Amino acid sequence: MMETFRGLLIPFIGTAAGAACVLFMKNKLNREIERILQGFAAGVMVAASIWSLLIPAMEQSSSMGQWSFMPAVIGFWIGILFLLFLDKTIPHLHLNSDAPEGPKKKISKTAMMVLAVTLHNIPEGMAVGVVYAGWLSGSTGITAAGALALSLGIAIQNFPEGAIISMPLHSEGFSKGKSFLYGTLSGAVEPIGALLTIMFSRMIVPALPYLLSFAAGAMMYVVVEELIPEMSEGEHSNSGTLAFALGMTLMMALDVALG
Repeated sequence: MMETFRGLLIPFIGTAAGAACVLFMKNKLNREIERILQGFAAGVMVAASIWSLLIPAMEQSSSMGQWSFMPAVIGFWIGILFLLFLDKTIPHLHLNSDAPEGPKKKISKTAMMVLAVTLHNIPEGMAVGVVYAGWLSGSTGITAAGALALSLGIAIQNFPEGAIISMPLHSEGFSKGKSFLYGTLSGAVEPIGALLTIMFSRMIVPALPYLLSFAAGAMMYVVVEELIPEMSEGEHSNSGTLAFALGMTLMMALDVALG
């Protein structure tokens, strides 16, 4: 059980470590650094969606023969629509943007920035929880190493996310301590979501192919709707694209080597 607990905490530690950058860096993040961090995070999420979630979902549906892709397709689309629903119903503000998204509410800019990051931490927490629930069931073919690979991959991409939320807050006048706290709290939803998922593991395991692909769809929504546009906006640069490739190959190698 301790192995599972550690696995659930690893992504949160990644966010906290990234948020801690604000304690040691004096100035706000350079725009080029932001591109690199966003591209890297996007690459990790795409690779995790494919190798850690969609492929296992189809493998677990192999008894359906040529229709084994159906649970993955259905779950993927439910994940996309779920994030679209959250995107439209929760007020949030993306990095380098002055136009809030979602319903108009009297919420501070800081709160909306934290909500924006929290939004795409929800599927990441669910993904880790679903994979660990599958491993604990002992009947899905998911290994402890495979679950750890996903947890480590999410933690790696959470590091830049923590920095991306804490550094701009400090540049806007918040103390380093408060900026670190807000950056860390943005990742708290991940272990909570993962733990709740495991608590309902008996109900989850029969629907595991759908839930794995649901998490993949939700993560891909975040990548396409937020991370890729943000890494590409402004002056032309290839740094985000190269960082995307690095993040994707690193997560792919991690999953294959440990899985």
